[in-house]
Amino acid sequence: MSTYDFDLFTIGAGSGGVAASRRAAAYGARVAICESTRVGGTCVLRGCVPKKLLWYASHFHQELEDAAGYGWSTGKATLDWGKLNDAKNAELDRLNGIYLGMLDRAGVTLHTGRGRIVDAHTVEVAGKQYTTERILVATGGWPHVPKDIPGAELGITSNEALDLATLPKRIAIVGGGYIAVEFAGIFAGAGVEVTMLVRGYGVLRHFDVDVGSALTEELKGHGIAIKTHTRIEAIENNDGALRVRCNGDIDHDVDTVMWATGRWPNTRNIGLEDVGVAQDDHGAISVDEWSRTNIESVYAIGDCTTRAQLTPVAIADGRALVQTLYNNNPTKIDHQGIATAVFSQPPVGTVGLTESEARATIKGHVDVYRTDFRPMKHVLPGRSERVLMKLIVERETDLVVGAHMVGGDAPEIIQGIAIAMKAGATKKQFDATVGIHPTSAEEFTTMFEPLDD
Repeated sequence: MSTYDFDLFTIGAGSGGVAASRRAAAYGARVAICESTRVGGTCVLRGCVPKKLLWYASHFHQELEDAAGYGWSTGKATLDWGKLNDAKNAELDRLNGIYLGMLDRAGVTLHTGRGRIVDAHTVEVAGKQYTTERILVATGGWPHVPKDIPGAELGITSNEALDLATLPKRIAIVGGGYIAVEFAGIFAGAGVEVTMLVRGYGVLRHFDVDVGSALTEELKGHGIAIKTHTRIEAIENNDGALRVRCNGDIDHDVDTVMWATGRWPNTRNIGLEDVGVAQDDHGAISVDEWSRTNIESVYAIGDCTTRAQLTPVAIADGRALVQTLYNNNPTKIDHQGIATAVFSQPPVGTVGLTESEARATIKGHVDVYRTDFRPMKHVLPGRSERVLMKLIVERETDLVVGAHMVGGDAPEIIQGIAIAMKAGATKKQFDATVGIHPTSAEEFTTMFEPLDD
């Protein structure tokens, strides 16, 4: 009989922590989990789910405008932001209840409060200590706000943006990453005047260069102003509004400033330093291929680690860890070639290498296939929005090593492409596939001529 209170104690009840804890309990482990707020984590409560619901809502303005091109008379449409918020919050309450029920049915003991590691086998929650054979850290990430900018505290982050009581008339979004472009589209679709203040040369700088360029043009087409090479120097109150002072003596007067300057691991003040768990400069926990830290009894998964900050990655790593520890089935996750989406307007889907990554890492020739076109859906309404598709191919092996898309349904389409690439699909196999007509997706089967090197 174990001398510990639990076999596994998980700190953080988000998607990864809940998935791991439930599976471990199903295999007979005595499991506890703690959470300082509601169960569900970033994805369910402060990220993927509420953001996607607002993303859906923000599309209807354009859809109703386009309906006229198809013969519909819809009249003047207005958005009741309060009603939308109530519906969104009701769904989050429902999901929170589902997560609580899943933990209860699995036999996982839930402790409310922020967990802190006391030693390699002890966790403290709300002033009470529990011993455990193993500790799993799954505390996720948190929006980062620059500390060295005067007035930075006057802005909001994605957390608050998802729960605004009323819409601002004007908003400045600081940043050019996926969170920035997603919220730019949401607010613009809801009728807000949006200005993006981007430090670099454009948006999505970590994505394929053509993806960033294409999305930049589409965002502008949606009425979003994008100010590049912009450095925020201060934020000031300005007669009930906010004034954003930037380099070059340029000011932007807005009602709300939203920081979208990245997410940092939510690992402060949970005792990692006290037991010597290795972290990087931002607090991300270093783990090996088995999700082990440098402390034998401490493991970590999800956004609090140095791995990709994606919910499916956290869940997959959590389940793999449990297979290894409690089901006698050593399992590792392949973190290469993970597909991802950006729910901008239009959305982005991408998997594999960018063109620059391929040229830097592949010794032989790289063939690049690219097409851009106006999809059939936009013809009758007269909308100029276009679709970009791109394939990266290793010439020697004919393997498709990268696929990228900007346009309607991009995430749904790239999911299928990702499966094909995981199975080792070649460009000849793409070419031999008969497309579904008329669709945008069929273009991935018809790109025959590579671009000139």
